[in-house]
Amino acid sequence: MSTKKNNYLKQAGILAIAGILCRIIGILYRSPLTSIIGDEGNGYYTSAYNIYTIILLLSSYSIPSAVSKIIAEKLARKEYKNAQRIFRCALGYVFVVGGAASLFTFLGAGLFLEGEACVVLRVFAPTIFVSGFVGVLRGYFQAHGSMMQTSFSQIVEQILNAVVSILAAYALIGLVESKDTTTKAIYGAAGSALGTGSGVLIAFFFMLGVYFLNKNYIQRRIRHDHTRKIESYPEIVKMLFSMVTPIILSTFIYNFSTSFNQVVYTKVMIYAKGFTAAKAATEYGVFSGKAMVIINIPIAIASAMSSTMIPTISASNALGNKKETNGKVENAMFTTMLIAIPSAVGLGVLSKPIMQLLFPQRNSLDQAAFLLMCIAITVVFYSLSTLSNGILQGIGKVNLPVRNAGIALAIQTILLICLLAFTDLNLYALVICLIVYSLMMCILNSMSVRKCMGFKENFKKMFFMPLFAAAIMGASARLVYEGIYHLYPSNVIALVMALIVAVIVYFFAVLYLRVVTKEQLQEIPYGNKILKIARKMKLKL
Repeated sequence: MSTKKNNYLKQAGILAIAGILCRIIGILYRSPLTSIIGDEGNGYYTSAYNIYTIILLLSSYSIPSAVSKIIAEKLARKEYKNAQRIFRCALGYVFVVGGAASLFTFLGAGLFLEGEACVVLRVFAPTIFVSGFVGVLRGYFQAHGSMMQTSFSQIVEQILNAVVSILAAYALIGLVESKDTTTKAIYGAAGSALGTGSGVLIAFFFMLGVYFLNKNYIQRRIRHDHTRKIESYPEIVKMLFSMVTPIILSTFIYNFSTSFNQVVYTKVMIYAKGFTAAKAATEYGVFSGKAMVIINIPIAIASAMSSTMIPTISASNALGNKKETNGKVENAMFTTMLIAIPSAVGLGVLSKPIMQLLFPQRNSLDQAAFLLMCIAITVVFYSLSTLSNGILQGIGKVNLPVRNAGIALAIQTILLICLLAFTDLNLYALVICLIVYSLMMCILNSMSVRKCMGFKENFKKMFFMPLFAAAIMGASARLVYEGIYHLYPSNVIALVMALIVAVIVYFFAVLYLRVVTKEQLQEIPYGNKILKIARKMKLKL
């Protein structure tokens, strides 16, 4: 297949690598940061961060998806003037909406968090305003089929975030060294929030620089554009709102469950079960600040694939090429499952060694490891639902993810209230609801994709065969870890060796079991190199 046809998979690979690197950097710095601010500070940070994320979702988080979809359609028709006018309108949109959201967050922080913890949320407020402009610039380049700019800016953002978070947390805690533990935890969490803002700011300057480097090329295309119908700004604003609003709603509801569950859990634990605010924040910090942080690493692959699929499907759908669109969907889903399924298995069987390496705090290690093992399956569910969200948005069915997310949220909300009110499951009520919610989204979105596109998954090839290969991999990895740890009790050495064996075993299992065909290998990034290895092994694909 030509480079042009499978370029979207390569671009998704670039974005996925950047996403994984960002999450690895995030985990690597979270461990020393947690050592500085403690589980209580980690709880305050994650509580404020979740509220910040929701407000960001409502204001400008979905802008890259909407901008990339609309501009990609114009670029497919070579309407460069209209594409640029959409870009300008999007900048105006985030200036107004992002500014209002930032001001609301600063002034209304006390509406969401208890006591002095709202200080942390106020530190996040300016970041919301800057994030909107970063999102528009990223969406603009994604529409052009290039993920390199977005990928590099994400890595730069995360590196500065890590450095500033640790230094600012340490410095701010030093200012209140003589104060009580809770005060130091709040100041430390505020320092970590400063790191998030610093990262977004440097990403903005980077993306702005990239835009100005390409400005001459952009202007040259506009000058040679002879499109007769130039869309007016009122038309573009209407188009933006009609596209942005459903995407915002679906993304908001899709991600709202995390913040909603946090608020419900905290309120119930404090006011109904007698927990102190510090204890509730500490326990929630173990779940959200440790187990969920690790889970989000493999989900980055699906997020990258989704971001890439929106403009590429929009372009082929705008040209009426149904066969090409369905082919892209199949390849994207298969590639995502080929990675998500073994990731879930690996996190499940090696949950404690992984947690011990990344978050070695002994007082919460066993609980965090068990939580990670329980929610590992959600990697598969969230990966598939995230990708299908992007597919539905790409073909213009932006209202379906809203409906599906609403149904899933309603079901998990009823379940959560019942579990917290009538059982003593506490944190594990959140675990159950997370699994139910992600599974419901996965099922509902898959049904919508089938109905809208006439697309049917090959369950044996797409799910069962990768699962069989992953089961062999998981058993091998666990045996290697236990064996090496028994001979030489070093968690790092045993885990590294187990992961190496896991990759090798899964690689050969996929080839021997013929999970992938020759054509599918040629479609995925580095597939031709894998094909050469298979030929040397005399495997018939």
